[in-house]
Amino acid sequence: MLAICAVAAPVRPNFLIILTDDHGYGDVSTYGASDMRTPHIDRIANEGMLFTAMRANCTVCSPTRAALLTGRYADRVGVPGVIRTNPQDSWGYFDPNVPTLANLLRGGGYHTAIIGKWHLGLESPNTPNERGFDHFHGFLGDMMDSYTKHLRHGKNYMRHNKEVITPTGHATDLFSDWAAEHLRGRAKVTGEPFFLYLAYNAPHFPIEPPADWLEKVRNRHPGMKEDRASNVAFVEHLDAGVGRVLAALDGSGLAQNTVVVFTADNGGSLPHAQNNDPWRGGKQEHYDGGLRVPFMVRWPAGIKPGSRSDYAGLLFDLFPTFAELAGQRPPADLDARSLRTIFEGGEINQARDLYFVRREGGFKYGGNSYEALIRGDWKILRNDPFSPYELYHLKKDPRETTNLATVHREKFEELAAALRIQIQRSGATPWQPANDRSFLAD
Repeated sequence: MLAICAVAAPVRPNFLIILTDDHGYGDVSTYGASDMRTPHIDRIANEGMLFTAMRANCTVCSPTRAALLTGRYADRVGVPGVIRTNPQDSWGYFDPNVPTLANLLRGGGYHTAIIGKWHLGLESPNTPNERGFDHFHGFLGDMMDSYTKHLRHGKNYMRHNKEVITPTGHATDLFSDWAAEHLRGRAKVTGEPFFLYLAYNAPHFPIEPPADWLEKVRNRHPGMKEDRASNVAFVEHLDAGVGRVLAALDGSGLAQNTVVVFTADNGGSLPHAQNNDPWRGGKQEHYDGGLRVPFMVRWPAGIKPGSRSDYAGLLFDLFPTFAELAGQRPPADLDARSLRTIFEGGEINQARDLYFVRREGGFKYGGNSYEALIRGDWKILRNDPFSPYELYHLKKDPRETTNLATVHREKFEELAAALRIQIQRSGATPWQPANDRSFLAD
């Protein structure tokens, strides 16, 4: 009789996503910024894998967050634009029937938590605790009018689960400290892996670094323009918060089997002196300065330190990646692809279209959408609903300086047709709540 040897099942990893807001590719020093020091963020790349060609799913906040949490293009879950506190200027409704990454992981035995900025709904059924998260400690809304007062249009959207709270302190410090405290608490729980989604609202404007951090930058760079100095101080203060979170992870003995991802929801805002070098454009634009974001992953138990990948993916690829690592079967209708093979040192097929959309109001946009699509080395885009489409060859022209729309007409028509199909698919999903006519109010 043959002996049957039992093989121990691998220990499922914990997951920590650190998402920053409007964080330019050039405002993380590991990507080559000369005036910015981000040693704690850089540490994630140095001890793990640095990705050089990842893009956010959108050039503004809510759609990227919706895509990240569903593994689907944002307009297919009802979020083609920014969800705002004013219904007349809100351009999305997060489909409550679509399961989130938190739903999937919680169903697999994970404890799920979000700390920081939510930005996917202010009320039922789209609050974090109703969308798969066991624990919420943060801000429901789109942006804060002040990082120390934490209000938006005079209203308080800070919550501890469903409870309205009025904490004191800089929001970046609050979110960092709450996350560190949460990690220390999870270390005391045995047999239950965790998923923590730490979503900072920094460095989104208003650019409000603590005074002592701004003074450090002024002393280091006495000739730096004031707006740039403020932004450098703002990001370096954020980096220190990330350092406290990583220290809590290390000190709790959780680091070895925790997948830590650092990335951002879109590129930096050029009017606020943020840096997207070497890419053209910034937030709100479909040029790569608005889409290329820092992206790095540390997992001591599964990723070789100092490794690097040039895979051109999107943020929502984390959804199937985490699902597979957690031993869960990802939904069959995802638009995202797993990065697990890349973590293991392999390669995956890059042959897929990358689709981007943003819907917006005001006179410039009129409530319409504008789109972009990448196929291989080619990219078709426009940056408002009324301008002509542009075409670029990204391999030959990575900074998107030469519009080839009239030169390569056949390729232009091919990508335009592919883009129309994406728009048609997404047209089946409503982006306003059914039977809600509050947006018609005066």
